[in-house]
Amino acid sequence: MPATSSTEESITKIRQIVRENLRLTVRSIAEHVNINRDTVRKILTEDLDLRKVCAKMVPKELTEEQKQRRVTIFEDLLERQDDILGCIITGDETVAYQYDSETKQQIAQWMTQFRTTKKNPSVQIRSQNNGTELFDIRGIALYKFVPTGQPVNHAYYLEVLERLRERDGNDPNFFAKN
Repeated sequence: MPATSSTEESITKIRQIVRENLRLTVRSIAEHVNINRDTVRKILTEDLDLRKVCAKMVPKELTEEQKQRRVTIFEDLLERQDDILGCIITGDETVAYQYDSETKQQIAQWMTQFRTTKKNPSVQIRSQNNGTELFDIRGIALYKFVPTGQPVNHAYYLEVLERLRERDGNDPNFFAKN
């Protein structure tokens, strides 16, 4: 039969358990220390002053003003008489994460009221793929995965530009005339 009263010993046990793993549920803590779930919940919230916090990834979205500014810039470019769009190559870096799927309950962590949610609970990342894309008026001109451990610096970008030049026929004046 689980105990139903909180003692200094049970409070200390629960504090230690939570310090080792912030993601444990009230049920699993109660089973571990053989204390009633309501008592464990009371110890966590009242005696240890903890609360369950769940972080959620939110994709960055452009504001309406940012979207409109981009439309205006592209409309101005399209109205030009010269072939300026054929001369532009732009790039972007991509980081793609693959996460182990977890429920909201599984990623929630116990936090004190003084600890803010600025530090998100750790999410188990299965893999991470970094890549660089270069675009021109026709679409993706080049895509290159970044090898694990390779720094993305000027040497890396020189290699990417060399690959783009090779793709376009080894023309040494490619960047000057396009």
